[in-house]
Amino acid sequence: MPDALIVGATGMVGRAVIDHFGSAPVTVLARRPVAGLAPHHKELVAPPERWADIIAAEKPAILISCLGTTIRQAGSQAAFRAVDHDLVLAAARGARAGGTPHMIVVSSVGAAAKSGNFYLRTKGQTENDLVALGFDRLDLIRPGLLRGERPGPQRLGEGLATIAAPLTDALLHGRFRRYRSISGDKVAAAIVALAGQRDSGVYIHENDAIRAVAD
Repeated sequence: MPDALIVGATGMVGRAVIDHFGSAPVTVLARRPVAGLAPHHKELVAPPERWADIIAAEKPAILISCLGTTIRQAGSQAAFRAVDHDLVLAAARGARAGGTPHMIVVSSVGAAAKSGNFYLRTKGQTENDLVALGFDRLDLIRPGLLRGERPGPQRLGEGLATIAAPLTDALLHGRFRRYRSISGDKVAAAIVALAGQRDSGVYIHENDAIRAVAD
C-alpha cells in the first residue's frame, strides 16, 4: 500500500479509513491529538495554517481528505467554506508542492459549482479547483447521507434522516439511486481500495460505484 497522509481523521469516515488500512502505516495530520492511533501510525499535530507546508515536506504518495463540516457546526457560511474549500485546497496545494501524484477526497452527492445551494456549490467549486491542480489521479467520492456512529454531539436532522433511510432509499431508483444513504465504513473501505489504484485521470464515485469499489 502506498504511503498515505490523511486529513480529517477525527470524523466518522476518517477514523474508519485508518481502521481499514489495518497494519499499513499511515500519517495522520490533525489540529489536535487523535485518540486510539496504533504505534505504526505517524501522528502530526499542527494548526491548519501550517498544514500545506507540512504535507509538502512529508511528500506522501497519496493525500486523503475526509475534511468536512456543516454550516450549523461552523457557525456561518464563511466558516464552512474556510474548511470545506479553503483548507481542502491548502492541503492539496501542499501535496502538489511535495510531488504527491494522487488525491482522494470526500465530497458530496449533488456537488456542482453552479448549484443554487450554497453547500453543494461550495463542494462543486472545491472539486473544480482540485481538478485544476493537475494531480495524476484524483478520486472524488460523492456519498449521500452518511450512516454510522459520529464523534461529538448528535445532529438531530441527520439522526431523523438515518432512521428514515431504509424507507427513503427504497424509493430512490434509476438516476436517483446516487442519493441513497451509505455507511461511513463502506465509504472508508472504498477509499482504501482506491488508494491502491494506479490508473491516471479524474474519477467520480457515487453510491453504486462506491459500493462496487468497497466490495
